[in-house]
This record gives sequence, structure tokens and C-alpha cells, in this order.
Amino acid sequence: MDDEQQATKPERAHGPLAGFTVGVTAARRADELGALLQRRGAVVQHAPALRIVPLADDSELLAATKELIDHAPDVVVATTAIGFRGWVEAADGWGLGEDLLARLRGVELLARGPKVKGAVRAAGLTEEWSPSSESMAEVLERLLDEGVQGRRVAVQLHGDPLPGFVEALREAGGEVVGVPVYRWLPPEDIGPVDRLLDATVSRGVDALTFTSAPAATALLNRAEERGLAPELLAALHHDVLPACVGPVTALPLQARGVDTVQPERFRLGPLVQLLCHELPARARTLPVAGHQVEIRGQAVVVDGELRPVPPAGMSLVRALARRPGWVVSRAELLRALPGAGRDEHAVETAMARLRVSLGAPKLIQTVVKRGYRLALDAAADAKYADG
Repeated sequence: MDDEQQATKPERAHGPLAGFTVGVTAARRADELGALLQRRGAVVQHAPALRIVPLADDSELLAATKELIDHAPDVVVATTAIGFRGWVEAADGWGLGEDLLARLRGVELLARGPKVKGAVRAAGLTEEWSPSSESMAEVLERLLDEGVQGRRVAVQLHGDPLPGFVEALREAGGEVVGVPVYRWLPPEDIGPVDRLLDATVSRGVDALTFTSAPAATALLNRAEERGLAPELLAALHHDVLPACVGPVTALPLQARGVDTVQPERFRLGPLVQLLCHELPARARTLPVAGHQVEIRGQAVVVDGELRPVPPAGMSLVRALARRPGWVVSRAELLRALPGAGRDEHAVETAMARLRVSLGAPKLIQTVVKRGYRLALDAAADAKYADG
């Protein structure tokens, strides 16, 4: 094995997301997303912000289905695969399945994306058109270009009211019939959401993932209820990366002034790949005491070896790394420790544990009666001193 192979082996061993904790707010396909993240080394904190409740026995869906069978729409927009399948299955249960399919065969059927297209074709139907972008904005653009004045447009809702979509069609003169196949409701156990909010505010997670706009809205609303909204927004602005599967999902966050990252393709795989690029790019690498030290979200990589560090230790590392090579006082480090109170002995205890975690005690120097500093290599020390 040559030197280059030897150098890259530890990096491959611990994965691009090792040392990072990622919050997952999804209710649907959360296991799949969590598995993709864990396979790349991330620690996953799952807290479904909402739960999906099918409306197979709901009077609204039954009424909408009967209305569409009795009075044919001009256009039907299928927005999600699970929703479209649920609608057909519910109609079957009411003995209306064949009537619904017969009606849908005679209308302009639009499918938002390949998964919805697959559900449409599995039902024995053929879509007239599907956008390559999987964007509801492109569906809306097509409908408005065609003209909807005096036309009936049935829209399979996907849990939330599709902000702006229905209103734009109505303003253009269209008659919109909503088909509510399932609803989003608060989770039965709010505990995981509260724990994720606490972890986000305390910077115990490095990224939050969102796969639906309702989930983003629900998390923001829960933060409001708990009086944590300012702290949550501050975390998302500066330290915790908000990653959305697409632009529609990002809307509630952007309305609060939060910039998000999104993959070019609105899929879970590209979302995870985006995190694999973004989070390591945020890590800080410093030459310290003859070692290469990479400071990740919840761990430190020393010469390619991942060293998990307790939360108190990571707070100290971050405080020291903000001013590499400079002495940081015990009082300042004490303020960085969560819940440490006023006892500076807590700093010494946490520092001792940190040195054990790092496996290289000389990375951090004790400066008698002053505090602690990262022992930067001489060249780097001069650089940061000048800067």
C-alpha cells in the first residue's frame, strides 16, 4: 500500500458525514432517508413534525369523488403518488372505482413527476403531460398558458393547500375542485419534535432536512408555541444547515428569511449527496501540534481518525477554534459550556475529558493563570496572528 492509499483509508472508513448529526423531520420515507444518511456516517435524529392521516372514510373525499364522477372536470392534476393511489383505493372501497377511472380516462390528466406518473399508469391510465422538473410551478405555468377561464380543474391536494397554486387558477377564471386524499396532523407524541428543537437551538445538530412544506411549517409553529422561534431562526441562519428536497418545501423557511440548500433533482438521494458536500465543506481544518485536525459538527478528525467528542468538549473546541492559537480565558470557555453555571472547575473537568477524547493531549496547551489555546504549528500560528 503506497502513502496516498494509506492517507485516504481512514477517510473512506468513517464516511463523508461521520461526525455530523442530521435532523430528519419527514413522516413519509423517513426510514429510507435515515438509512441513506447513516450509510454515509451521519448520526440521525428523527422527529416527524407531522403524521399523515389517510381519508379513506372521510366525507370530504367521498363528496369530491362523487362530484367529479357526476360533473366531469376538464383537467385533473395528480400531485403525489401516495395520494393518487389512496384516492383510487378509497373509491374502490366505496364501489366507485370503475366510475372514477372511466371519468379520469376522458379528461386531461397531468402528473407531477415520474413517481406520480407511475401511480397513474399502475391504475391503467395515461397522463397527458408531466413536467421534467417535478415542480408544481411548472404545472401551474402550463395550465395558465393553456388558459383556464371557464374550465373545471380538479387538484389532488397533498396534505396542505398548495399555497398560491389554487389561488392563481381561480384568479385566472378557473373553477377549482380540491380532492383531499390525506391530511397532515400533529404527531401523536410531540416529544421527539421538542428534543429536535432543543438540539437545534443548542447546535447539537448540524443540519435539518425537510421533505415537505407542511413539515417545515409545523416545526416553525412548534418553535413559536414554545417561545423558541428567535433561537431556532438564529441557529438556521448561522450554524445549522437547512436542507430542503425542493423549492416548494423551502417556501415556509424562506418566508422567515432563512436561506436553504436544495439539490438540482428533487429526490432523497441527491439531497443526501448535497449534505455530503455541504457539511464537510463547513468543517475547519487546522495544523495543530504536528497533526491535521478537522473540526466537524459533533466530532474531531485527528490525522484522518474520527474522534467522537462529548457535547461539552465540542463547545470548548469550537470556542478555541474561533481564535486559533490565541489564549481563551477560563471565563470565556465557561460561558461556552452549556449549563455549566459559574464554577470554572467545570472547564478543567471538561478540558480533561476533551484531551482524552482527542487522543493527543498536546493539541491543547494550558497557559498558566490565563486559559487555554490550540497549539497551532508555527507557520499557521504566524498566519493567524497576522490575521
